[in-house]
Amino acid sequence: MIEKTPIFNVTKETFDLLLDNDLKPLFNKINTEYLYWDKVKYLAPKGVRPEDLWAAVKIIRNSNMKRVQLKDLTFCFMITEQMQKILHEFDMNLGGNLGTLNIVPEKDHTFYLVSSIMEEAIASSQMEGATTTRKVAKDMLRKGRKPSNKSQQMIFNNYQTIDYIINNKDKDFTLENLLEVHKRISSQTMNDVEDEGAFRKSDDIYVMNEITGEIAHIPPSHRELNTLLKNMCDFANNETQEGFIHPIIKSIILHFMLAYIHPFSDGNGRTARSLVYWYLIKQGYWLMQYLSISRIIYKSKPAYEKSFLYTENDELDLTYFIQYNLKAMNDAFKELKMYLQRKINDAESMHILYNVKDVNERQAKILKILKDLPMSIFTATEISTRFGVDIKTARKDLQCLVDLGFMETRKMAGSKSIGYIRCKDFEERIKVGKGTNGK
Repeated sequence: MIEKTPIFNVTKETFDLLLDNDLKPLFNKINTEYLYWDKVKYLAPKGVRPEDLWAAVKIIRNSNMKRVQLKDLTFCFMITEQMQKILHEFDMNLGGNLGTLNIVPEKDHTFYLVSSIMEEAIASSQMEGATTTRKVAKDMLRKGRKPSNKSQQMIFNNYQTIDYIINNKDKDFTLENLLEVHKRISSQTMNDVEDEGAFRKSDDIYVMNEITGEIAHIPPSHRELNTLLKNMCDFANNETQEGFIHPIIKSIILHFMLAYIHPFSDGNGRTARSLVYWYLIKQGYWLMQYLSISRIIYKSKPAYEKSFLYTENDELDLTYFIQYNLKAMNDAFKELKMYLQRKINDAESMHILYNVKDVNERQAKILKILKDLPMSIFTATEISTRFGVDIKTARKDLQCLVDLGFMETRKMAGSKSIGYIRCKDFEERIKVGKGTNGK
């Protein structure tokens, strides 16, 4: 929980501070970093009351605010120079002509996309209490196994939902589509199956500190949900009366709005984060599909939660929440670039395997995995998921490696599936098999 802001009270001292040129660097620091009262109060110069400094900060911020109305709720925000810099980089890199720059190699789109969706599904679910490791979760998704507990079901649902959103990205935001997303996200994870894909019907839902029991947020009454959510959908589908709002900023506002309204008895966070993907992919920021934003948020969850609290405790000033999420997106983009560079380096280190006679690129990647992880067991379903090909193609790839002598088949215990493992003399066969001219 955080300290509430002081009552906004303008005094003569407040205006004196605004007219003091020596304080301009201080005001610039406070607003560039967009500091909340709990930090601003310690920056008051000697002889200056923190409350007067805060009032001066609020005057500067209010003069630059845009406002968004949602029924009786008035949200506000401003765009700082730091935000503008990040938005410019996103506009240059997350959509439009990125495909021509080959940031994500065209031939590897499906491969990287599947991996990114998995990472997002896992992290978003872990934030909501899913207790399983990334390794176990990825293994379940790749091998197409049924979830064995609630945590795995949450991750499976998130994975399927993100895939659904990508394939239905052009749909408008409507109550029906919102309910469909929630139904997919919450399937078989709710205490009452009737709550899946349904708005809450009571006001006994609170957001609270699980350790202290303190209530952090009381959502609007369930009687207001239809009106609030229809207004939110109108905001998503149309330009506002206030004029143009940058799509990335708008997606973050939608994230906050849904979390604030809290229309479901559970799964609000996962649904809200999915809206960011839905809206931005719809707006042409196609590289968003490859960013695992929730993974960044999961690693900085206290700051994520504080950004909610700062916004709610400072007159619904969304700037705190926007600033945090832009930084999370930027960090996710940096991680993607690092990940792609590692994959490029891996590809370069695979040149020997690529020269193995009679294997295609997918098969060479399978051989690379078998070389690095000798105990790997593949199924056609896993290869289909990993590389985005149909089962027939996956089975053909694996059988070809068997025919070439690099792999062996094994009956999977308790299953009708066939497993594929590396052969006993794998390393020797790789050495003998390299080179298309047989040398």
